[in-house]
Amino acid sequence: MAETALTATGESSARIAGWRGIAADWSSDQRAFKNVSWGKAMMWIFLLSDTFIFSCFLLSYMTTRMSTTVPWPDTSEVFALDIGGKHIPMILIAIMTFVLISSSGTMAMAVNFGYRRDRVKTAALMLATAAFGATFVSMQGFEWTKLIMEGVRPWGNPWGAEQFGSCFFLITGFHGTHVTIGVIFLIAIARKVLRGDFDVERRGFFTSRKGYYEIVEITGLYWHFVDLVWVFIFAFFYLW
Repeated sequence: MAETALTATGESSARIAGWRGIAADWSSDQRAFKNVSWGKAMMWIFLLSDTFIFSCFLLSYMTTRMSTTVPWPDTSEVFALDIGGKHIPMILIAIMTFVLISSSGTMAMAVNFGYRRDRVKTAALMLATAAFGATFVSMQGFEWTKLIMEGVRPWGNPWGAEQFGSCFFLITGFHGTHVTIGVIFLIAIARKVLRGDFDVERRGFFTSRKGYYEIVEITGLYWHFVDLVWVFIFAFFYLW
């Protein structure tokens, strides 16, 4: 049923109820779409498509794990480390998670200082975020090396279901690639910010407009997405 409402001029207009009404409101709202920059809109579209890919990977992993008749390896033992003579389960994964989540804080502060036109603090916080990301990738490389030396392969492992290796390398490798790309992008944008490219309108990638610090926010959107995906990987692959 359509409802009747009065506009600011006193004229009546039909208001559509339900989901169709929500779609109609959004499609007729001039501010909802026309004020969004192309860079930010394209990043959101890319992240949406990437969400589908990671979702397919995680759903495939869960389907494989629930359907296999061979016992799944105990992740608390597989990812344990011996430190100081003590066997500590999941210690490396916990540190990796802490490092990556901490990087979201420095990235958020970098965006804040970027819109304040504080070049030094913005660049420093972006480089700190990149350092967190590089640390994460380094620990992930150590994790891969350790498991490979223990006999884990995409086609098998010494602890149980053969699909464990392929799921592990595919999911963590795909995410690690995203983190690596993010680190490179953070360093490149931080360099431009520190040189003042956005203040003097120096020609180059992402610096064609003076004072255009929105690229810092767009980079932050990508980085926060990478962090959020890791939370799901940590919950479903390591803790389950």
